[in-house]
Amino acid sequence: MKYPFLSVLLFISLLAVAQPRVISGPMLGPVELRDARIWVEVSPEVKTVAVRFSKAGEKNSRLVAYDGILGRDFNPVCITAGGLETGSTYEYEVLINGKSSGKTGTFTTKELWQWRKPVPDFSFLTGSCSYFNEPVFDRPGTPYGKDSSVFLTMAKEKAAFMLWLGDAWYTRETDYYSEWGLWYRASRDRSLPVLQPFLKAMPQLAIWDDHDYGPNDIGKHYILKEASRKVFSSYFCNPSAGENGQGIYTMTSWGDADIFMTDNRWWRSADRMKDSVNGRPNPAKKMLGDQQMEWLKNALLYSNATFKIIAMGSQALNPVSPYDKWADFPAEYQEFMDFIAANNITGVLFLTGDRHHSEIIRVERPGRYPLYDITVSPLTSGIHSFGGPEKNNPYRIFGLDEKQNYARFDFSGERGKRKLTVQFLGVKGEDLGKWSVSEKELKNP
Repeated sequence: MKYPFLSVLLFISLLAVAQPRVISGPMLGPVELRDARIWVEVSPEVKTVAVRFSKAGEKNSRLVAYDGILGRDFNPVCITAGGLETGSTYEYEVLINGKSSGKTGTFTTKELWQWRKPVPDFSFLTGSCSYFNEPVFDRPGTPYGKDSSVFLTMAKEKAAFMLWLGDAWYTRETDYYSEWGLWYRASRDRSLPVLQPFLKAMPQLAIWDDHDYGPNDIGKHYILKEASRKVFSSYFCNPSAGENGQGIYTMTSWGDADIFMTDNRWWRSADRMKDSVNGRPNPAKKMLGDQQMEWLKNALLYSNATFKIIAMGSQALNPVSPYDKWADFPAEYQEFMDFIAANNITGVLFLTGDRHHSEIIRVERPGRYPLYDITVSPLTSGIHSFGGPEKNNPYRIFGLDEKQNYARFDFSGERGKRKLTVQFLGVKGEDLGKWSVSEKELKNP
């Protein structure tokens, strides 16, 4: 052999590539009072995956093994650790093929405060539009993805959880009509090193928008919607994913906030469908769809939360936006507005993404408290400048354009005097603006 040393190096390199390993994670899913979900993705060579966990400071540990299928091109795994103590910190490690992978982390279960203590103060992070460049598949020209170190900044935050508001990854033309491509895009972007500290720093919850669902602006007619739902549910461990195998809507509760995580794509009519027919709102044009609307109405009626936050991939209120928003589906939109008014539902706020700028829209309702639409975007994708009819939007009470950013929602105060403070933060954690609203301001006079 002419070059034995190079041959040995090549053999070692190939052997290393084929070794069983963790590709991405661990990532925390929902952490509740008595259980927690831990997610990882492993290579096709892995035969078994398990999580060993123990209460911090104690030697006794428990092992929970994954009992699903492995050995595929993409192997995302979600394992639930149950039977936990409330308000307690646990340590865990991921085992592959019965041995430690070196991947470890901690989590703290929720405190059982109800009927025992004052409502706790807490925070969560949120944002949307996370684009990671991959030049071979990106469109030519200036890279669309910006400074991804924002996730290193976010990893240092002390927050209860992160809520992704859609476009957690961006499918490309090579992915749109390839089921394998949809899996590849989620897997590849999730595996990037810059994300790993953040994924395990706090629980991760998510809704989707068009780009992590499929092609730009697509809705109910997407032919790979079922595959996309499977991919999304495999890369986020949300509490649930719709009902009857339809959609990804769900909800989460923390302190005195209920967050209704809606699905703006599964039932969405084509944006170009006429808003009105014969001068009346077109009842056939829907964004949430009948099944989800029924769920949302009942969930809001049941909720006793001070703050009822409705998370959507698209903006909800912005009257002057030329882009997709719930108000462009006027029959369904008005049905919901009439519902919350007729039932005197207090504390409603909208939390949205998509727009590549951040802003807070305020819409007055005569005789009732105003509605707010808090938009947070972008995390790493291209930025947008206010212009056209939105340049001096009279409904905007806070605006932030041409800046990557995320937001921290802080809930504080004694019962009956609770306050929500929204702080917008930049790539390095710099303060880009703050706004707050009181519990009293979200009740009818």
